[in-house]
Amino acid sequence: MPFSARPSRFGRLFGVAVFCALMGLAIPASAEESTEASIRPDALIPLEIGHAPIHSAAIDLTVTPDNLWDRIRNGFAMNDLSDDLVLHYQQWYQNRPDALRRMVERSRPYLFHIVEELEARGMPSELALLPMVESSFNPMAYSPAHAAGLWQFIPATGRRFNLEQNWWQDERRDVVASTHAALDYLQNIYDMHGDWHLALASYNWGEGAVKRAVDRNEASGLPADYASLRMPNETRHYVPKLQALKNIFGNPALVAMLHLPQIANSPYFTTLEIPQPIDIKTAARLAGMSLDEFRQLNPSHNRPIIKAEAGVVLPADRVDTFHHNLRNHQAPLSRWDIYTVAKPERVDQIASRIGASTAELIQANGLPGNVRLGTGSRLLVPGDGNPDSLRRFGVDGSPIIIHPEPRVRVAKGGGSTKARAPAKAANKKAAPASRATAKPAAKTAGKPAAARKAPPKNGR
Repeated sequence: MPFSARPSRFGRLFGVAVFCALMGLAIPASAEESTEASIRPDALIPLEIGHAPIHSAAIDLTVTPDNLWDRIRNGFAMNDLSDDLVLHYQQWYQNRPDALRRMVERSRPYLFHIVEELEARGMPSELALLPMVESSFNPMAYSPAHAAGLWQFIPATGRRFNLEQNWWQDERRDVVASTHAALDYLQNIYDMHGDWHLALASYNWGEGAVKRAVDRNEASGLPADYASLRMPNETRHYVPKLQALKNIFGNPALVAMLHLPQIANSPYFTTLEIPQPIDIKTAARLAGMSLDEFRQLNPSHNRPIIKAEAGVVLPADRVDTFHHNLRNHQAPLSRWDIYTVAKPERVDQIASRIGASTAELIQANGLPGNVRLGTGSRLLVPGDGNPDSLRRFGVDGSPIIIHPEPRVRVAKGGGSTKARAPAKAANKKAAPASRATAKPAAKTAGKPAAARKAPPKNGR
């Protein structure tokens, strides 16, 4: 260390005096008084100095990210919720990385479309994660409350938002239609409450129930935010699940540590119009896809035929293949024909007459079993395919009339006689193949519960 001479005591005192004189000249009297007042002991507020915050790198919103997770993070706009339930569910998900990875893989075909729709409406991108809570991104998910699809619409709410539910199709399972309806619903309830946490509670519990809870708190002079309302346990756990997923996918280091798959920030699928009805198996074959892969993008169809007006959803990289094979396809696009029942008879009798499988007819027509069909019922049966008759067949909706079996009475002499069933028992409609079009439970309020595969509320 280099040597330096220490100044004398007199020199140090002289230097202090000069410094004070200069400061006195530089500071006006008013500033001195203000400074003195600002440092009075009774005016000091003790502050706790914590660790310096770690700031993430600046986000350049002019650059389009290659990774969809980055795009989703850039669109986060909801207030964060921080409580024990959030911590519980974040630990629950993180302790099951394999389940998280499977859920991400299931989301791959749908997530880009959902993010595009959210951005077009100016809605928070956290909502793109909501199907993870609702259905684990399974478009065929079906709950005990009769909720169906990615967004878990119950029948009544689906009809309210124009999702068709008929013999041919259940649009609650349609990826494009149900996403449009879900975002319409979420926008409506956000406009109603002005708070996204309350909007999410309404999506799960029903907007009427949430409004009554808010009114009850306001009338009692209590806070009316999400955390302060009395609500069912399922709804109490609903928003923390979404927040836990936001915490995970919002942290790139955590995503990497859990080995969660990346998703490309590019369109996965496109929708094509088709000129005439086409069998699901034929459409999958023309696109070079397995039947399971095709159904993943076209899950709404109850029958083995896609009606012309429904369209076909295909991966973007299979469109050219589909068009090429369609141009060179010489056979009929459908192998199903129409069979009209001339007199009441069971399905197995019809199957035997036309050389078809009873099980095949039951499955193709969504029948509850080997039932007795009434006169005038029309069935899909294997055949050569007639596009015109299939078009007309599709206009009428459900064509099935189920007749009860004749009741058998035991005669006094030990024989039996047949008695007709009451006329009121006739004309019962056939049930669709999927449970997703089943009769809804009695008066379920608002939007339905989360899908059955969501994490248990108590973590067990």
